[in-house]
Amino acid sequence: MIDLKSAPFNLSESDILWVQSTLEKMTIDEKIGQLFMPVGLSSDKAELRHTIETWKPAGMMFRPGKSTEVQDVHRFLQQCSNIPLLIASNLESGGTGSAVDGTEFGCQMQIAATGNIEQAAHLARVTATEGQALGVNWSFSPVVDIDLNPHNPITNVRTFGSDSHTVARFSARYIQQMNLSGMATAAKHFPGDGVDSRDQHIVMTQNSLSCEAWDNSYGKVWRAVIEAGTMAIMAGHISLPAYARAFAADPALPASLSGALLQNLLREKLGFNGLIVTDATAMVGFTTAMPRAKAVPAAIAAGCDIFLFNKDLQEDFHFMRQGIETGALSLTRVDEAVTRTLAMKASLGLHRLPASQRVPEPVALEVIGAAAHHELAAECARQAVTLVKDEAGLLPLSPITHPRVLLFTLTDDGDFFGHKTDVFTGAIDGLRERGFVIDRFDPSQFTMRDMKLSIGNMVEKYDLALYLANIKPASNKTSLRINWTRPMGIDAPWFSCELPTLFISFGNPYHLFDVPKIPTYINAYTASPATITATIDRLLGHAAFTGTSPVDALIGQPPGTVCP
Repeated sequence: MIDLKSAPFNLSESDILWVQSTLEKMTIDEKIGQLFMPVGLSSDKAELRHTIETWKPAGMMFRPGKSTEVQDVHRFLQQCSNIPLLIASNLESGGTGSAVDGTEFGCQMQIAATGNIEQAAHLARVTATEGQALGVNWSFSPVVDIDLNPHNPITNVRTFGSDSHTVARFSARYIQQMNLSGMATAAKHFPGDGVDSRDQHIVMTQNSLSCEAWDNSYGKVWRAVIEAGTMAIMAGHISLPAYARAFAADPALPASLSGALLQNLLREKLGFNGLIVTDATAMVGFTTAMPRAKAVPAAIAAGCDIFLFNKDLQEDFHFMRQGIETGALSLTRVDEAVTRTLAMKASLGLHRLPASQRVPEPVALEVIGAAAHHELAAECARQAVTLVKDEAGLLPLSPITHPRVLLFTLTDDGDFFGHKTDVFTGAIDGLRERGFVIDRFDPSQFTMRDMKLSIGNMVEKYDLALYLANIKPASNKTSLRINWTRPMGIDAPWFSCELPTLFISFGNPYHLFDVPKIPTYINAYTASPATITATIDRLLGHAAFTGTSPVDALIGQPPGTVCP
């Protein structure tokens, strides 16, 4: 039973009347359409119009792009739909989740490293402001997973850390501010990622905690975000065997397909009254759970209200209709799901706006990447940069004591689409401007003769070895470990006992696992210009390090000792 008058919808009588009357007017196919939320990868308007007018989905998530293009596409989408659309974006770390020219505020772990809960509110305010200027009304955030496993390749800096109390507090504050800003949230990923060492994008993963351990960690987080008023919760392709067994259900099913986890645990035990959306159903964690013809209707039957993304929308629509015809999915469950979707649209006030006003005018784009937003991001960075250890007393640096720097830059295989950017150009320029002579190591110029480079030559030529790493979580990765260059790890810190060596991570905070003997190590969390500037200022002693690690950066190991 849905209570439309209670949180998180809080609808008035007139709002409820709109929901009910809209549902009553829908055909079966129109109701099926409201179960889907496809992704838009093209700005071709003929293609977008066809998608909206043919399938009549609940909404769409359009790929990030230039703000002018994104806003124009969102406006067009709304004008193509009789029923207001939910326009979603992954606004986890700033306006860059939707607009490439938006403000990169900082990853969630950077927010937590400040120890200042109001930074979560600043992140929410910036993301909501920039998202709404583009016509976004639903953010797939915050990530409320707990980073319990340092080897998990997808949670990591996207989370508020490994402490459930911190995750609960920062997540709740973020959601409260998003609600005040008029932006819906989808807390993710129920029942909670961060225990397994694998990524649900490429394999179904597992939260292996006992019921009691889950209640005392993830359970507390989910209660906090529900109490904070999250409008939606995203169900992950993550199993929770202990609770599935407690409800006499299949322990091998992911939450996105488990009635026990969605209905018995999330709705009944935790009391969630809002909307449940699957995580992307193109993920291998979903596609390998059961045949797709069965899985598509099964996700809604289990308790999901929106089916996120598709392999093929026409085929998935057919599978959903087929599930209704065979009785695998009841019309009662369909009506309940669509009611929640309409209720969320009404709660956002979308039903009161004509299509032409559901997306702001182009002048609204003035807030995208605004100076005030960049200053808020810079202040967060200044508070967050964390000195994990400085065993040799290397800091602060000076171009007088350590003028000649051998620089190593470590990056990964790029973003979701494999796009790479050299984020360290600004850092190199900043160090040179301050008087350091930078010699950037180029592994492509390495020859076998270089393997015989003596430590004497290294010490004679350089005063400091500096590592800048930007290896961060993204889908389809199996590890965030450092892959040293062949042969024999030529860029590994083999010289750290004799040459002062400093490592700075702008992504994965656990790199000490691979470089435990480096005596000076810093976590900066986000490779943004603001964070790079804040880090350099602290390297040179212009400001103090005030960040506190939200995770055990040493991964349970002793800090190590300075080479004798």
